[in-house]
Amino acid sequence: MRTVPSDFAVHSMHCYFVLAGDSQIPILYHVERVRDGRSFITRTVQARQRGRPIFTTTLSFSRANSGGKKKLEHASPKPDIAMPGDTSSLSARKRLENESGGGGPFESQKAGIVNRTSNPEDKRMRRFVRARGHISDDGGHQAHLSALAYITDSYFIGTVSRVHDIPRFSSPEELQKVLNALKNPSDLDDEDIARALKELKEEETTELRRRLEGALSKAMGKQEEHKEVGMMVSLDHSIYFHNPWAFRADEWMLIEMESPWAGEGRGLAIQKIWSKDGVLVATCTQEGVVRLKQDEPPRSKI
Repeated sequence: MRTVPSDFAVHSMHCYFVLAGDSQIPILYHVERVRDGRSFITRTVQARQRGRPIFTTTLSFSRANSGGKKKLEHASPKPDIAMPGDTSSLSARKRLENESGGGGPFESQKAGIVNRTSNPEDKRMRRFVRARGHISDDGGHQAHLSALAYITDSYFIGTVSRVHDIPRFSSPEELQKVLNALKNPSDLDDEDIARALKELKEEETTELRRRLEGALSKAMGKQEEHKEVGMMVSLDHSIYFHNPWAFRADEWMLIEMESPWAGEGRGLAIQKIWSKDGVLVATCTQEGVVRLKQDEPPRSKI
């Protein structure tokens, strides 16, 4: 953002995750000036390690009030749901830390599931999120945009399996396998681990209910296919910033996630984000690899 004038704000960001990064090696960012127009500016950024690109993004910036006085305007309304209350007391902060999974860079609370019993494509997963602590005014509004961009990648691709009531980690053992496979232990911090374990605990109730229903179906002659996530990796991530000056990332925001499609080993998730004042501040899309564990073929007895 240092190459862009202060009266411009990012309105779209399209990202591709090319290779896995190594947290022990410095990342070099290469910025290319693609276009400098009166109303729009375009930049591409490539993150590199060991001389190889691990991440690429194209960002477009628009000048404030460049659309003129006459405008077409509409926006999806914020769902009629109350935002979290005051968390300034010590007991409230501790309760929130337990829900968020620790003391990481942002706080999160579940806000329910809409259409829980309907088809996967009709379900809506809701959460309240905000950056932890107070964001200093020294960073300007760019700091809030950066914090929002970071937050949008959390819980996102997991929506694809959650709308099927399939947890990302089917057991503590599966989570441990993921931890053991990491290149560096720091690639997943304590907050990530605590959050994953908390979600796993919450999802055990759903899984138990599914197993009981499956046992009942089996007793009635109906066999339900067991499904577990074998691989889940983000491929790309796009953010459309609608009202970049109409929110603070350190104040509560409501996010609503859905998955309109999954197939061919991939899945698509869509996310809307509203400020505490009900302003639609961003819409995000993400596609990822979502593959289920496959049944092992029967071994030959020969």
